[in-house]
Amino acid sequence: QVQLVESGGGLVQAGGSLRLSCAASGRTFSSYTMGWFRQAPGKEREFVATISWTGGRTYYADSVKGRFTISRDNAKNTVYLQMSSLKPEDTAVYYCAARIGGGSYYSYEYNYWGQGTQVTVPS
Repeated sequence: QVQLVESGGGLVQAGGSLRLSCAASGRTFSSYTMGWFRQAPGKEREFVATISWTGGRTYYADSVKGRFTISRDNAKNTVYLQMSSLKPEDTAVYYCAARIGGGSYYSYEYNYWGQGTQVTVPS
């Protein structure tokens, strides 16, 4: 069992940067593959990035590749999403998620979810 709490969202101008954090409870955080997803108004939740339990493997959606970086600190039970060159289309609620097993693009394969943090990039 793991509980996830996201933070770091906010309002940022186009071209700016934000760093999201996801703090996890539980002693087995390092066992979980972690992912970031996002959901814009009226749209389905979509994959953003995932990172393996060691941090050695990362995968990104094409829409964020080269602009976003996922990382984790297992000593702090925290996963991060560094977002740069933000665009209005990045506006969404961002969720972190955890699963046992390898990286996945599919939200239904993640077992635990945070409550989300809003990121707004005005056009």
